[in-house]
This record gives sequence, structure tokens and C-alpha cells, in this order.
Amino acid sequence: MHWADVIAKELAEKHDQQLISSGISPTGLIHVGSLREAITAEAIRKAIKQKGQDVRMIYLIDSYDPLRRRYEFLPQQFEEEVGRPISDIPCPCGCHDNYAHHFIQPFMDSMVELGVNCEIHWTHELYEKGMFAECIDATFQKREKVMQILNEVTGRDMPADFYPYSPRCGGCGRFSPKIVSYQFPYVEYRCGCGHEGRSDIRKGEGKLSWRLEWPAKWKIFGVTCEPFGKDHAAAGGSYDSGVRLVDEIYGARAPYPVPYEFVQLKGKGQMHKSTGSSVTGVDAIRMTPAAVLNYAFLRVNPERHIDYDSEMGILDMVDEYDRVERLHYQGGSGDNDEDLVRAYALSQPHGLKEKMPLQVPYRHLVNVVQLTQDFGVLLDILKRTEDLGGSTVEDLKILQQRTDCVRYWLNGFAPEMVKFSISEDLPDVDLNSEETEFLRNVHIALSDTEWNGECIHNATFEASKLNGIGAKKGFQTLYRIFIQRRSGPRMGHFLATLDRDFVLKRIKEALEKKQ
Repeated sequence: MHWADVIAKELAEKHDQQLISSGISPTGLIHVGSLREAITAEAIRKAIKQKGQDVRMIYLIDSYDPLRRRYEFLPQQFEEEVGRPISDIPCPCGCHDNYAHHFIQPFMDSMVELGVNCEIHWTHELYEKGMFAECIDATFQKREKVMQILNEVTGRDMPADFYPYSPRCGGCGRFSPKIVSYQFPYVEYRCGCGHEGRSDIRKGEGKLSWRLEWPAKWKIFGVTCEPFGKDHAAAGGSYDSGVRLVDEIYGARAPYPVPYEFVQLKGKGQMHKSTGSSVTGVDAIRMTPAAVLNYAFLRVNPERHIDYDSEMGILDMVDEYDRVERLHYQGGSGDNDEDLVRAYALSQPHGLKEKMPLQVPYRHLVNVVQLTQDFGVLLDILKRTEDLGGSTVEDLKILQQRTDCVRYWLNGFAPEMVKFSISEDLPDVDLNSEETEFLRNVHIALSDTEWNGECIHNATFEASKLNGIGAKKGFQTLYRIFIQRRSGPRMGHFLATLDRDFVLKRIKEALEKKQ
């Protein structure tokens, strides 16, 4: 049984209605690994819904978190914003409502493509609406108990002046650590900037510390299940303290925990070649079809780490997805494939198709995309090598998405060895007699062969044996006159994507130049 179905079954035994929670703090560029939490939560939501139980999912954007430091990608003027809530910091590009909105919006757009079905809540708005007020008051009323719990769970002694709430200074706009007194609903404080003031806990004039804020969200929304990174699940971590705080301070229950391992970047090309930044969640969705990216996360148990390779690993990922897709629609899966087939079903952003979608080998598409920028021309090229008959509008939509993903991958993360361009004119190549004889034999063979990848491959291979040049050196000769390289795409399928007359003309030009 797939892990999402196991969790759904266990949750059904505990609650009549389910509320799945996920979230993120958008203080900077969002790493590809951050997608794992949202995708995991959505799979659980979907599995619960398919069992016929009421379920909702919320996504909490921690927009009231302070900016901890000026990151290297931020201009110097953002040094003055450190310590202020990111909901109040200006947008770096000037096109969004604020700093938090700037970094989260592309990520949220990506989640829509992935089919993550959730309600969005901004934490700064929750504070402004007074939704945290009851919990904040409870932490003041039971402050000694809060300190005792944190001491016992973390093993660290809380300082005598510890308070679980930080007022926001009315002078500098930062969260002030020095509290003078509390009398509901007001907190008197003294800020390091010299300002003294009073904050109202019913408004967005302060916030709980993370260890108190997280269980407060469980209480406010009635969360029954939440995925979170394994660091929070460590002994003495924020989940352990949250279990006690939500029970003993807030009077509620902790959600079913789904700790997940981190996503590890693998390979050499883990930086976008134009931006110089590490692979982000937005990069991942732009260079990987949405369903494939979902599948990559759902195929393994959350407790196992995922190696994410943005170079050749992308091609391997799509190949496996296509294989499992065929198993889903055509059958033939064994016991070892059952969970993979289920992962495929859960990975579909908008549900399963009635019949198997059109499949064009992804590695072949990588080659074809480099021949033209026009999608209509690309379809014409594919018709030489693939059976596109019976393709639906949905098939072409999927193919267009894959084409766009391949282009993004090629322009940002693909290794140089897969890139090429057709030389408009015959390159300046110096052919020896052996290579010239090979081209004569190839010209004859290709003039009279069926124009498809397998037949072309066989024809060129046989031609390489006639004068003993061998396939490796013969193919290198062809690559040189077409793409000015000594290696390239699989020869038969590569030439099949080109017009026969163009191929024969180029070979003839090379022969005539030698003469």
C-alpha cells in the first residue's frame, strides 16, 4: 500500500474530518526541496478524499517572520530592513505587494501547476485579525509552565526574562525582546532603539516565538495532519515541544506527524547557469513537467531522502515516469511496481486521463527542440519519427508543456554534451580518404532507405563496415558536417528529424568540397 494511503487510513481512525496543514517562510529564494512538503501534503489530502472523507488543506505563509539577515542577492539598502517583518519590507523588484509576496508568488504559481489544492493564509493577516490573541494570552497566563516545558523538552534553561511573545516596536518596526509588563490585551515594552511603547495582542503588533507559534496554528485551525522537515522531528525539536505546548498551554491536540527527509542536490550542474543561484522550486517546475515532478517526490516514502539531479537526472526521471505511465494504462506491473503505479495516479495535477497520453521519448524531444523554436514546425519534425495520429488537444497540450520544460532545462541546467545546433552551411572540415569513402557509401544508402530512425541507423552502420572505417569514426564524420562536433544525439533518430533532401545535400556538399 502506498504511504499516502497508509496515512489516510490511520487518520480516518482518529478523526471524522481532516485538516492538512503545510507552509513556508518566504524570506528568500525557495529551494527545490521546499516543494516536497506541499506535494506530500497534497498527496495525503487526495488519498483521504478518495476514501470519501471530508478533508481540507491549508497553506500558511509565514509572512510575519523577520528578515534574519541581508542575503547576498539583496541590495545593500536591505541591511536596514533586517529584523523587520517581511510583510512590511518593500518588494526587491517593485512589482509585488511586499518582500514576502515577491518571493512566494512564483512558488505559489508553481503549486497551482502541480495541482496543490489548498487555502492560502498569510500569517501577518492572522495576527492582524486577532486570531492568535487567545493563544498569546494563554502563554502570558502560563508563562512559568511554558518555560518549564521548554526546559524539559530542549534541555536548555530558559532565561529569567524569557517571554514567548515579541512586541513589534512602534519606533523602528523591529520585534522588541524587552517586555516590561502585561495586562490583557496590552504588552508594555522597551526596544533597543530607545523607543518605549505598548502593543495590543489582538492586532498585528507582535508575534509569538516559533516554538509557540507553530502549535498555536494547530489550535487555531484544528490541524489533524502536517508534514514537516526531519529537523523539527528531532528529539527535543519543535514538534516535541509543540506536542506538550498545544496540550498543556492551548488545550488542543497535536496533529499526526509526517516528518520528511531533505532533498539533496546531486551532480555538478546544481546552479542556474544564467542566475548563478541554486535550483529553486520555480526552476524545478519550469524544467520538469508538473506530473513528473510530483511523481519524483511521491515515488518514495517521506522518510527517505531524494537525490535531485538537475542535469541528466531530469531525463532519467521522465523516462521512469513514462515507464510507470505505460504500466498504469497497459498493465504488466509486478508487486514491486504497485506503489509506483499508485504514485503515478496521485501525481496527476488534474486527475487521471481516460486513455494513456501521447508519449514522445523525452531524450528525442531534447534533440528535436534544438532544431526549431516553432511548435508547429516541431510537430512536423516529430511526424517523421513518431506516430502522432490520433493525438488529442490534451496530448498536444502535454507535449507543448514538455517542450517548454526542455527549453528551460537546455538554457539553464543541461550539460553541454547534449546541446547542439545544426550548422546552416557546411562546416570547414578536412576529410581524409577513408571518411570521404564512408560518406559516398552513406549517401547511396540513405538515398534508398525508409526515412525513420531505425532504418537510418542500420543504413549508416552498414555503410561504416563497407570500407572498414567503423561505426564510431563514421558517425563522428557525420556529426562534424552537421553540428561541428564529434558526438551528438543517437545518429539514426537525429538524421530522421532532418529532411532527407537536406541530409543528402549536406553529404554531397562535403564530397564535392573534397574533390
